Amino acid sequence: MPDITATYVDSMAPNAAAAKNGQNLVRKNSFTELSRTESGDLLFGKCAGSGKQPYVCSADFIMPDKPVFRCSCPSRQFPCKHALGLLYAYAEGRGFAVKDVPEDVAAKREKAEKREENKAKQEEGGAEAKPKKVNKSALRKKMQAQLEGLEQLEKLVLSLVRSGLATVDAKRLKELQGQVKELGNYYLPGAQNELRRLVILFGEGEVSEEGYSYLMEQLTVIHALIHKGRSHLHARMEDPELLLDPESTIDEWLGHAWQLSELKSFGRIRENAELIQLAFHSYNDLARAEYVDEGFWLDLGAGDVHRTINYRPYKAAKLMREEDSFFGVAQIPCLYVYPGGLNARVRYEEMSVRPAEAADYRDIREAARRSYAEAVKTVKQQLKTPLGDKRPVLLLHAAQVGVTADGQFTATDSEGQSLVLEDIYPLAEGTVQLLPFLPAEALSDCTLLVMFHHNPDTNRLTAQPLTVFKDEEAFRMLY
Repeated sequence: MPDITATYVDSMAPNAAAAKNGQNLVRKNSFTELSRTESGDLLFGKCAGSGKQPYVCSADFIMPDKPVFRCSCPSRQFPCKHALGLLYAYAEGRGFAVKDVPEDVAAKREKAEKREENKAKQEEGGAEAKPKKVNKSALRKKMQAQLEGLEQLEKLVLSLVRSGLATVDAKRLKELQGQVKELGNYYLPGAQNELRRLVILFGEGEVSEEGYSYLMEQLTVIHALIHKGRSHLHARMEDPELLLDPESTIDEWLGHAWQLSELKSFGRIRENAELIQLAFHSYNDLARAEYVDEGFWLDLGAGDVHRTINYRPYKAAKLMREEDSFFGVAQIPCLYVYPGGLNARVRYEEMSVRPAEAADYRDIREAARRSYAEAVKTVKQQLKTPLGDKRPVLLLHAAQVGVTADGQFTATDSEGQSLVLEDIYPLAEGTVQLLPFLPAEALSDCTLLVMFHHNPDTNRLTAQPLTVFKDEEAFRMLY
């Protein structure tokens, strides 16, 4: 069984509210029974609820890296507050009576063991999972509908440009909102999100000159999506196998949700990878109608900065686990890598954790780019691609972080090249104002994780610091 601490239990909670509710159950002494097996791989108990009968909950660690939580309550959260409360009680050192495994848990364990045995036999026999059969006729009809949707979107964009962006009033805005919904009929969730993003920009009160720049930038994205999407769909329809493009993000832009089995079939995996988190933040994506948990990680073996993304739709957010900051090193048997340029998205199904060591922070320092000229060149190359990520993140070495005479924060490399540090539009949270609170020694010969942004009005490239690394310390400015 893993070392169950309050921090470990926090990491298991689906969200902060569930963690708080679980802690409250312990404080109120709501648990009428607390038990554990002699081996310590099962915690179980009873907790008073709103009904006459207490809820029966358990935390099963027969497979330490894959704990199973069970509870008789009607909650759809896993683990629920009762299972979390059970763990918090154990972490606090509450008394747990030693008992045998309950019959219902023993039966469920037996079924799970048989499933694992069957899976192991299939793997030993070399049996591969049968690939999912694709109904090519239905897929062709779907792609044809997508082409029709892109044509409708193109007509809409041309109409907006010809009539002038300044002519979009409340009535026209309402029409655009209706067209966003209509686009959902063409199997184009990606394009639908980008059109909704445009509508949101129009709806932000009186559009300023700077606002028009961002509107034009968004129109450019939609225009590129239309043309590249159309070309890609025509090419797929000419392919007898209707294959996806594993080297481009266009399928994802059109709304395809990559399955791990698909990424594996295209060889987009890394085995036995180790990741250390560099920064983490959550934000509300109005266009997608989802909360997004985004983490930036360094692949300690390859030196690449990846990102993890967890989408939580508004309607299901309370039932889904909310990601959080992570301070250990994730040891991952199989890392799945999505198509993309800088900061490609990654996912994994299982991991183990070890503490971060001095060697890991040395790897962070060694992965940092020393020449700002080369770093800026890399970022500009990314930004030139209309469908490329507009928020590239890089690790940079800073000989010094300081303030100019006019109060502007800058980072300077060992060659004397400076980079402006300021809060950027894509991030809702500011961090630059936190730099003066860091120890003075942390701002020299250090490593910065920064997010770049190109301001279309000033035509200037700036960067916002997310984390400052000095020796074996990490000063995170986003959580």
